[in-house]
Amino acid sequence: MSHNSFGHLFRVTTWGESHGPAIGCVVDGCPPRLRLSEADIQPWLDRRRPGQSKFTTQRQEPDAVRILSGVFEGQTTGTPIALVIENVDQRSRDYGEIAERFRPGHADLAYELKYGIRDYRGGGRSSARETAMRVAAGAVARAVLGAGVRIRGALVQMGPHRIERGRWDWAAVDENPFFCPDPVAAVAWEEYLSAVRKAGSSCGAVIEVVAEGVPPGLGAPVYGKLDADLAGALMSINAVKGVEIGDGFAVAAMSGAEDADELRMQDGVVAFGSNHAGGILGGISSGQPVVARFVVKPTSSILTPRLSVDRHGREVEVVTKGRHDPCVGIRAVPVGEAMMACVLADHLLRHRAQNPDAPAVARLPRN
Repeated sequence: MSHNSFGHLFRVTTWGESHGPAIGCVVDGCPPRLRLSEADIQPWLDRRRPGQSKFTTQRQEPDAVRILSGVFEGQTTGTPIALVIENVDQRSRDYGEIAERFRPGHADLAYELKYGIRDYRGGGRSSARETAMRVAAGAVARAVLGAGVRIRGALVQMGPHRIERGRWDWAAVDENPFFCPDPVAAVAWEEYLSAVRKAGSSCGAVIEVVAEGVPPGLGAPVYGKLDADLAGALMSINAVKGVEIGDGFAVAAMSGAEDADELRMQDGVVAFGSNHAGGILGGISSGQPVVARFVVKPTSSILTPRLSVDRHGREVEVVTKGRHDPCVGIRAVPVGEAMMACVLADHLLRHRAQNPDAPAVARLPRN
C-alpha cells in the first residue's frame, strides 16, 4: 500500500492499524532547534482521545506518545522525528462476525476489491485510529508555525442541527463534549445524540477550522494553491465527504458585489471589510484568518441491520457490534486542526525558501 505520506518540505508519513500493536508516524523536514517534548504533543492527543464521554467510542486508549528520534535535549535536531503510540485496548473478537461480510458505507468492499485482502479488525488501516498520529504530527507543525499562528476548530452542525453564529463563544468549545461554540446548541445536541445512540444509529457533522495569524504569501499559483492542499488534507480524513473554504458553496447565491472582500488601508497595513474568501486569494494567503469547513458522514459501523453481501457473493444482513462513535465528527475536530497546522507549516517552509525576506503582514512595498 503506497500513499501514506503527505506534505512536501514538512512531510508526514503515518503507519499502523487499528488493532495492531502500535501506530506511529515520521515527521520529516522539521527545522532544528525548536522546543519539543512529549509534553508539548500530549495535550493535543488528549483532546482526540476516545472514551472521554458517553458520546464517543468507549475504547480506552491512553494515547501516550513517545518520541523515538529527531529530538535531543528538548530541541528538534532537524532529522526525522519518529513518534509512536501503543494500542492497549483492542477487542478483535468484536469483529469476528463481519470477517467475511462487507459493512455498508465502510471501506471493506473497496479494500477487498483493490488489495484482495483486508484487516477486518476495526477496519485496519481505514480506521479513524490512524488519525491520532495526524494529531501528533500537527503538534510538531504548531511548533514550526510558532505562537503567532493560532488554530482552533469547532463543531458547527450535528445532524440537521446547526449552531447560532450570534452565540459563537470560543471558550464554550472546551466546556462541552462536542467542541461546540454555541452553549445553547450543545445542550440540545446532548438530547439529540443520546436518542441517536440509543437507536443504534449515527449522525454526521460539520466542523469549522480557523487559523489566525497566518502571514500573507503562503501558497503558489495554479498547482501549489494553499486552498487546494488544505482541501486535499481535510478530504483525506476518514469519513469526510466535502470541504469548503471561506463561504464555500454559499457564494453561489451571492452577487459579485456581495462576495468581493473590499480593501482599505489601516495603520499602513491592508485591511479587509469581510472574509468571504476564507483568507486565501488566488491560492495564496492574504493575511486574513484562514477558514475551512468539512463535513463528516454518519459513522458506518452501526447496530441497525443493513443489507450487504459477503466475500462469497451471498446476500447477508450486517449488524456491526463493538465500540463506535455515534457521531465521529466530534473527534474529527482536533484532527481537522492538525491537518490545518501541517498544511500551513509545509507552506510556511516553502514560502521561506523562495521568499526569505517576505513581510509577515499584508504591508505594501513603498515606491
